[in-house]
Amino acid sequence: MKLFPALLLAACALASQTHAFAQEWPTKPVRILVGSAPGGGTDAMARAVADRLGPLLKQPVVVENRPGASNTLAADLTAKATDGHTMVMGVSTAHAIAPHLLKLGYDNNKDLVPVVFVGAVPNVLVLNNSVPADSVQSLIQLAKSQPGRLNYATSGAGSTQHIAAELFKDKAGVFITHIPYRGSGPALVDLVGGQVQMSFDTMPSVIGQVKNGRIKALAVASAKRNPQLPNVPTMAEAGLKGVEMSAWYGIYMPASTPKAVQDRVYAEVSKVLAMPETQARLGAIGADLTPMTQAQFAQFHAAENKRYGDLIAKKNIKLD
Repeated sequence: MKLFPALLLAACALASQTHAFAQEWPTKPVRILVGSAPGGGTDAMARAVADRLGPLLKQPVVVENRPGASNTLAADLTAKATDGHTMVMGVSTAHAIAPHLLKLGYDNNKDLVPVVFVGAVPNVLVLNNSVPADSVQSLIQLAKSQPGRLNYATSGAGSTQHIAAELFKDKAGVFITHIPYRGSGPALVDLVGGQVQMSFDTMPSVIGQVKNGRIKALAVASAKRNPQLPNVPTMAEAGLKGVEMSAWYGIYMPASTPKAVQDRVYAEVSKVLAMPETQARLGAIGADLTPMTQAQFAQFHAAENKRYGDLIAKKNIKLD
């Protein structure tokens, strides 16, 4: 019977040491990897968090862009990180879509752990200003009159932009050509320049160019209109139902990360997301910030994997 008190004391000591470790962490700069080039939605989300997180952690928080492989290069690097100070600004492209389309070098459900849900943004159908279409229906008519001659840009094969466009093609009965890029930034440059005609990019990537008139928005792929583009109809309002697509973002860490450190990151990032300045900054790019517990984020991650897996199989979506 003397063994039980000893075990209890050992457990309490271990818990105390773990708590102390979490309070001392981080002991060096923290990296937030981003799986796309600067200028896209994932990058915007990461920098909004990083700018305010550093002072709370009392260490620099550095955003590193590692574009490639449908945002999964950054996820792969994070999954294999052993420095204890690396995380990734995950996006649905990498964590819910790519596992059903790519052969990954890591296990999306075992090697990474979802820690903090950040928010979601709708995809937006945007066109180069030279395209002679001012509505979804006139675009469909144009695409039907020129099969395969119109093309659309994405941040990469297997992205939400890609899936949204494939849904659009399926529902509208049109054929448009996919032009994948290494991130929304370079894709948007070519969209503005006229090298590609359209995109189904995320709100943070395109809202600035829409508001300054350099590209035009025809519809948002969400259930309701976005406050940042109140005059832009939803796809359903524009006469095309069944094309709803949003990108979501959240911080993932290596599965080896101690739970106490995960809890610390969750607590501090939650503080950042509750700051009025952060909410204003992300609200300005159309983000919907819906708080979740870490357990709820894990459940959401699993549900989204199933939803996209079922959708990809049903529509027989494959990489080009």
